[in-house]
Amino acid sequence: MKILVLGGSRFLGRTFVEAAQWQNHEVTIFNRGNQNEGFKDVEIITGDRFGDLNELKSRYWDTVLDTSGFIPSSVLKSTELLKDRVKHYTFISSISVYKDWIQENLDETYPVYEMSLKEANELSKNGVNYEYYGQFKALCEVVAENNMPGRVANIRAGQLVGPNDYTDRIPYWINRIAAGGKVLAPGNPNRPVQMIDNKDLSNWILKLMTNETTGTFNATGPDYNLTMKDFLDTCIKVTGSNAEVVWASEKFLLDNKVAPWTEMPLWVPDEFPLEPELKEPWKGAFTVNILKAIERGLTFRPIEESLAEIYDWERKRSLAESEWKSGMLSDREKELLELWFRK
Repeated sequence: MKILVLGGSRFLGRTFVEAAQWQNHEVTIFNRGNQNEGFKDVEIITGDRFGDLNELKSRYWDTVLDTSGFIPSSVLKSTELLKDRVKHYTFISSISVYKDWIQENLDETYPVYEMSLKEANELSKNGVNYEYYGQFKALCEVVAENNMPGRVANIRAGQLVGPNDYTDRIPYWINRIAAGGKVLAPGNPNRPVQMIDNKDLSNWILKLMTNETTGTFNATGPDYNLTMKDFLDTCIKVTGSNAEVVWASEKFLLDNKVAPWTEMPLWVPDEFPLEPELKEPWKGAFTVNILKAIERGLTFRPIEESLAEIYDWERKRSLAESEWKSGMLSDREKELLELWFRK
């Protein structure tokens, strides 16, 4: 296949390009050219999807992967231009499109955020506005389908994992476990967590493209009940660490103003509402139903392989603590551990 990738230089996009090349597909990347080092045998078209798309005119591809669509107006422009130049369009959306994660085992029919294009344009007129990430992604899905009816695969991805992870959520835990000692962990050890390896997602997307499969799919994993304890135990195994995990209650963490998801990655409280104005806890945060994707061929590598690759990559980065985008500072963790044991 001839594949156009919008974005493609960072996390999922880079992994997808490598997978596509491995399968001998012809890949063209369209992006601003800021992080394209390391690519070989890939056509790179430099441009800005928020501005001029003229470089894509008079060109034709079999299929498109849109990894960078976030602002609805940019997806509108991209799909309007490409609808007569490609057969199939894969849009990387997010499980953040759902209006909440209260219901467990929620599937693709669960209600999503709604927003008008006019409102989205107003909210994004000064650039990227991540406060409305879920709303924007949901509208991007609508825009793409309206411009290319019956030719779009919307992939509602969960937490992505793999090398080049710029969110630092999974790398934080691997790095922290590798450092050893007492490690503060959130709530119930048997609380489920979900994540999906970029390689698994990329290979599955290539299947969808080959078969011109369309529709909307939740895409996270694995295909069994992975608990937070399982995840951290695997981090210990992969790193050979002597870490001792200390499970602090959700009440203790919330009372001490620990921020779910950012300061404590992979934690969304399931005993208390995420925000004071919410009525119920989001118990469904890591129980998203992925049966539809599995039925269409999504498969999973062992999580141990995924974490081992991230650990290898992480050891090459050697970030200072101040450079991490997610996770808890060591002094803060030490203080909280002392408070917890003093109870």
